[in-house]
Amino acid sequence: MSGVGLEKDTGPAPEAAGAAGALLELRDLHVCYGAIEALKGISLTVAEGEVVALLGANGAGKSTTLKAASGMLAPRTGEVLLRGERVDGIKSHELVHFGIGHVPEGRRVFARMSVLENLRMGAYRLRRPDPDDLDRVFSLFPVLARRRKQVSGTLSGGEQQMLAIGRALMGKPELLLLDEPSMGLAPLIVRQIFEILKEINAQGTTLLLVEQNASQALRLADRGYVLETGTVVMADAAPALLSDPRIRAAYLGEVPE
Repeated sequence: MSGVGLEKDTGPAPEAAGAAGALLELRDLHVCYGAIEALKGISLTVAEGEVVALLGANGAGKSTTLKAASGMLAPRTGEVLLRGERVDGIKSHELVHFGIGHVPEGRRVFARMSVLENLRMGAYRLRRPDPDDLDRVFSLFPVLARRRKQVSGTLSGGEQQMLAIGRALMGKPELLLLDEPSMGLAPLIVRQIFEILKEINAQGTTLLLVEQNASQALRLADRGYVLETGTVVMADAAPALLSDPRIRAAYLGEVPE
């Protein structure tokens, strides 16, 4: 994915619920890797029930944004708020108890464990996994029900991605962060994954999505942000971004007239 090269928009970004009613809010977030500043004042909101997409070239700061939101990276300055309460500084394994689930890039299933064992690991914060949660995952991903005893490392890439999402859902997240769920998957599997994400959102889970497939992401999303070199350069409703000639040229391969 190539860079956009956009001038930063100066108008206000459309927010479905406004910052005061946001489920997740990032305020002027700065994150560094040593001397390298990866995020340079990122601000965004995700309202309850929304699907919000983060777009941008490799190295734009998308994955870093998710890691900061889920506690995997501590910001140097700025705030992460969940339902208006600051949660920056809380470790990622503790943030799971606050209702945040994170499906990382590369799936990262426990390769030597079975499908069922992986799913039960996703419910570790609960004293006893709810059988209804397992039934929900199996209804969303029937292939996992058929392969519940199979060692996860022997699954296909698409099946491992389904398992990674299902494992995160076992923790009952209110907000699910997804990092490149379509990476390396065949087009048919990508369509299946996005149909399932649509259903997960319809069932009440809010989604914040980093995705290289801009067309799929914006067709699923309510709103989107475009990141470039650690800053937000565009923010708009998803249909507006999908029809913007700059976005279509940068991410959909269309040549502007």
